[in-house]
Amino acid sequence: MTDDRMAGGLDERGRPGPDAGLLSRRSFLAGSALGIGALSLGGCGTTDTLLMAEAAKTYGPMPNEKFPIPAVDISKVNPKYYRRTVQYASSEAPGTIVVDPANYYVYRIEGDGAATRYGANVGRQGFLWNGNAYVGRKSEWATWTPPKEMIRRQPEAAKYARGMPGGLDNPLGARTLHLYQNGAYTLYTIYASSDAESIGTGITSGCVGLLSQDMIHLYAQTPVKTKVVVLPA
Repeated sequence: MTDDRMAGGLDERGRPGPDAGLLSRRSFLAGSALGIGALSLGGCGTTDTLLMAEAAKTYGPMPNEKFPIPAVDISKVNPKYYRRTVQYASSEAPGTIVVDPANYYVYRIEGDGAATRYGANVGRQGFLWNGNAYVGRKSEWATWTPPKEMIRRQPEAAKYARGMPGGLDNPLGARTLHLYQNGAYTLYTIYASSDAESIGTGITSGCVGLLSQDMIHLYAQTPVKTKVVVLPA
């Protein structure tokens, strides 16, 4: 089993959702520092059309990636989950990642009472967890290897026993933050999802998914050893 394996965010079909298929990848599975956060949603002149236009820019295609990433169909994402800068009181140090599974958000603490907020998918009932962890490893277009337990339940996953190469169909997506506790890999990750409809839902086996564009944004600002706080659901 390779270092890039994960079990915590996949169902027995190899995807995070309970009804997902391995190869079609329902990924394990809100304005922004890039522009949406500058919008005042209640302000004069701000319209739904403007919000959608800004979201279209933030979640546009990324053709320069190793595997070009298509634009998000933002019509499938509730606007409250668009990336944005928000007021967020926290005693955590800037850079800390806070996962709020009850509300389907991930925060990056920016300091001075502000945070970047991302919409997320989270663990379904029975797979929720909470506590402190840290980013022990980072991966771009990581290899995914199904754990032995999954192969026993779903024999067709055995063809990936030596690893599924990175790509758009790979469950880990474009970027992955691997979460550790006390020097040990927890098997949980924060990963990139291409499934717009999964945001705001509990479908995974404990991992946390952000839209690929959001995950790339968070990944670029997150060094190894970054603290991650997962709140109770």
